[in-house]
Amino acid sequence: MSSKGNEYFCEVEEDFILDRFNLTGLNNEVANYSQALDLITDNLDDDIQDELRGSLDVQARLLYGLIHARWIVTARGLQKMLEKYKRADFGRCPRVLCQQQPLLPVGLTDIPYEKSVKLYCGRCEDLYSPKSSRHGSIDGAYFGTTFPHLLFLVYPTLIPPKSGPSDTGSSSRDAGGDSRNRRRARDEGEIAEGGGENINTATVALKADRYRPKIYGFQVHEIAKLQRWQEAVRDRQVARLEGLEEAARNN
Repeated sequence: MSSKGNEYFCEVEEDFILDRFNLTGLNNEVANYSQALDLITDNLDDDIQDELRGSLDVQARLLYGLIHARWIVTARGLQKMLEKYKRADFGRCPRVLCQQQPLLPVGLTDIPYEKSVKLYCGRCEDLYSPKSSRHGSIDGAYFGTTFPHLLFLVYPTLIPPKSGPSDTGSSSRDAGGDSRNRRRARDEGEIAEGGGENINTATVALKADRYRPKIYGFQVHEIAKLQRWQEAVRDRQVARLEGLEEAARNN
């Protein structure tokens, strides 16, 4: 846990790992499951072959990551992740109107080796990629698709307001640094995007995928209801943009 790049993870209690009920089904996900589990719990024989030890390290990391995804949705796991959230260990939302809202890690799928971890903002309900390449290479399955939304369900007082300062906002010094980073990123984006006259705004808006928060595969009711309204508003705006762009082409 002290290694660089592992700051997103919390330590899984050994009692949880040793309870085989908690690991149901993982033997089908991980090769050399028993030996990988022994490596995690420091029970691996010392005479293991060197060539097998290398592959075991990879399998042990995979197994620990999948166990971690199950651990952080337990009561004790949520409490540990809550402490990291309050310290903003996962970073803060880059949007100005989100007022330095701390982010939470989330996976886009529970299947390993498919998607890297993303960061979810409870205020704008959008996803962001980690700034560090070390964090950006973490498998999203190690956090799962349920964690951030279950955290807000268990601790409803943490649900951030949609306007005004965040309760877990940073100091003015941090805010100043992040505002400079945002301005730099915006300027770089404007330079990179050049030729905006050729971009069809309506087409871009229609292609933008929306992230749908889910808990164990089921959409969160209040967010789902809000998203239906937001999508109806977006569709009206897209129709208006299409009309304006069509009028501009005719003129």
